[in-house]
Amino acid sequence: MSTGRYRLLLFFLLIASAAFMVSSSPLWQPKIASDLLTALENGQEQEVLIVLSRKADLQFAYSIKGKEAKTRWVYNTLLQTAQESQQSVRNLLTRHGRSFQAFHIVNAVYARVDLPLARLLAADPAVASIQPNPWTPFDAPLREQPTGQGRVLLEWGVERINADDVWALGFNGQGVVVGGQDTGYAWDHPAIRNQYRGWNGVEANHHYNWHDAIHAISPLHGDTTLNPASNPCGISISIPCDDNNHGTHTMGTMVGDDGQGNQIGVAPGAKWVGVRNMERGWGSPASYIESFEWFLAPTDLEGENPRPELAPHVINNSWGCPAMEGCNPDNWALMNQAVEVLRAAGVVVVVSAGNSGPGCGSVSDPASIFEASFTVGATRFNDTIAGYSSRGPVLADGSLRLKPDVTAPGSNVRSCIRNGQYAAFSGTSMAGPHVAGAVALLISAVPQLAGEVDTIEAILRRTAIPKFSNQDCSGISGLDYPNAVYGYGRIDVLAAVLEAQQVISRTTEFTTAETPLISPNPAGDWLRISWRGPHTWTLLEVWSMDGRFIYRQAIEQDNYTEMSVRQLSPGTYIYRLSNDRQAMTGKFVRN
Repeated sequence: MSTGRYRLLLFFLLIASAAFMVSSSPLWQPKIASDLLTALENGQEQEVLIVLSRKADLQFAYSIKGKEAKTRWVYNTLLQTAQESQQSVRNLLTRHGRSFQAFHIVNAVYARVDLPLARLLAADPAVASIQPNPWTPFDAPLREQPTGQGRVLLEWGVERINADDVWALGFNGQGVVVGGQDTGYAWDHPAIRNQYRGWNGVEANHHYNWHDAIHAISPLHGDTTLNPASNPCGISISIPCDDNNHGTHTMGTMVGDDGQGNQIGVAPGAKWVGVRNMERGWGSPASYIESFEWFLAPTDLEGENPRPELAPHVINNSWGCPAMEGCNPDNWALMNQAVEVLRAAGVVVVVSAGNSGPGCGSVSDPASIFEASFTVGATRFNDTIAGYSSRGPVLADGSLRLKPDVTAPGSNVRSCIRNGQYAAFSGTSMAGPHVAGAVALLISAVPQLAGEVDTIEAILRRTAIPKFSNQDCSGISGLDYPNAVYGYGRIDVLAAVLEAQQVISRTTEFTTAETPLISPNPAGDWLRISWRGPHTWTLLEVWSMDGRFIYRQAIEQDNYTEMSVRQLSPGTYIYRLSNDRQAMTGKFVRN
């Protein structure tokens, strides 16, 4: 062989060797969470969430008017994205004889895998990561003694936020659906039976009104069989059941009224639907995600025939997924995506702040830490913060995000529990349902607010009664407004309804032709707002999505104004055009 041919052959051998080394290198390992990889390498099969790289762009949803249209568009967009991107993962799991559960709300697939299968999955270019699915306990409230059939009184928390004054105006939640994911619900309790969407006064229909996201016994209980003595509900059940009392209690605070004087609920005219996301108080990321997904498009009892138009207007989440029990920054992102999806779909996601106070930075668990969650702290009868109520800012993800958003009554809250009884509990789990009920009252009073999550939350923040503290947290003074102890303050639903009615009365006369034109939208460095019609605006104001006032400028032109948005961080913002008589609000996006 000539020297030239030898060198050429050697060159190709070196190239082939390098290609082999690259193809056999452990590029799959970084995709698997480190603790999960260790467990797999020890020969243990694990519950995992296989996260796909592709994500749906839902920004357009914020421009859609009407809750049903908004929810349907979000659902269809997510479903198409999941179907197009999950096929290789589903096929691989099927070939290996593994059952799985495909999610579209976060574009992930849940399954049990061993190390060889995990390695094949991680090598798929469509897979972004493989995360563990740990089971976690909820932040249990402090329970008082049962109070029997109850007393004929309006509960103090309902009265404190002025819900009864909203009833006097003729609005008690009618036409609104609230949802809850919790330990389940004793649907036939007299205080909540008539408010259950599945009850027509004669018989119950649980299709589209109930879902059980618990399909196995939590391994953290140590049970090996279903024991009615310890697990009174079973798994994958088709009739609502509560294995803990916690869920029934929270639902009572949202809608409860037995017609016999037990006025325990903020919005007794609303209907409710529910999901069990915890098995005797223990849930997992998969059970929480499945619950969020059902709320986006409720299904029949077989999990088929989803109907996004039946999604609730607001969801209460009186649970947390603590980092010390297995939820960590690696899997937080999935639940964050689920909350953001529901928000885009027009559903308000109310989350309890947690019971880890009084230290600063104790709002530390999903989903209370997320920007898209409306996070609620707890107050006592004397209208001061409860010692157990978690404080902000959010340190867990390094964002220093100001939480809670607002506070509400949470101590010694009396509501319904199983077997037709009543009991008083204390915790931020009790505060959140007051806010979810307040959302229902707002929408029943001003139906145009249905699906307008940003506006609803901004109104609740602006009308809350400011509260101050001598506790400073991470440079945020307790005398600031808002602050890290009370947020924007304790909610006042009467004030919220009155403001919402004024805003709507000022804006309903405007026609589509008069709706301002935003260009460009999304904006770069500059934004132009132009309009037609007889109205002359004199003032432009801008708020962030969390209700923080940002900017104000006078308008000098008759039919347009321009503003620099260089100082704004990327995201969605609320603008308001006004004069001395009227106002019009809208949104724009900063790239």
